Amino acid sequence: MKTFRSTNGPFVERPYYKEQEIEDICIAELKGVDLYPTTPSPIRIDRFVEKRFHVTPIYEDLGAGVLGLTTFDSKGVHAIMVSRFLDEEGTGSAERRIRTTLAHEAGHGLLHEYLFLSATQTAASLFADFSDPESPKVLCRDIPYASSVRRRGYDGRWWEYQANRAIGALLLPRPLVESALDALIEPNGLLGGRMLVPNRREEGARILAGIFDVNLVVARIRLEELFPAGSEGQLGL
Repeated sequence: MKTFRSTNGPFVERPYYKEQEIEDICIAELKGVDLYPTTPSPIRIDRFVEKRFHVTPIYEDLGAGVLGLTTFDSKGVHAIMVSRFLDEEGTGSAERRIRTTLAHEAGHGLLHEYLFLSATQTAASLFADFSDPESPKVLCRDIPYASSVRRRGYDGRWWEYQANRAIGALLLPRPLVESALDALIEPNGLLGGRMLVPNRREEGARILAGIFDVNLVVARIRLEELFPAGSEGQLGL
């Protein structure tokens, strides 16, 4: 990870993570709490939140367009909340959105906790929508996960971009995706690269959605992260 001096906002720096760094961090954290599967299967993201941050996700009315909320205190992550609306909807799709939201909030905890630990009390309100300066928090509106694929830079709400990248890395770890799609990927080039067979992309997305218990759109986006459409999309060099 690199850090850059920030020209706006309360923090004097902001982190820059390479995509592989986020992948490595998430896999190491899953293994650290014994929640990294030995074979492709759903990640127990709710249990990960409990074991890694020592908090149980809370379901609250967070307001229109808000899916998740992470609060911090002097020890790190203090609470992770999910919109009660998703829980009350009761559909399979909503349950999978809860999983995605928890992964996003966990991403904030893994990648941004140190910012709050190093910030002064008056500088703790980095992220917009703070109403209580005594309780610094990241309030996450319904920002499409797809933005993490389309926007390659760290402009704008860089903290949301980084947390979005953690969604795929936590719920669909790269090595497990490779294993799940072994029949759909083939050698590419002379350096040991592998690529997704172009006309089997949608089949691959459906396989991933079923194995890892995510909505189809999340599986499609993860494929785009690992195997960009229209390019050689090398994986596992």
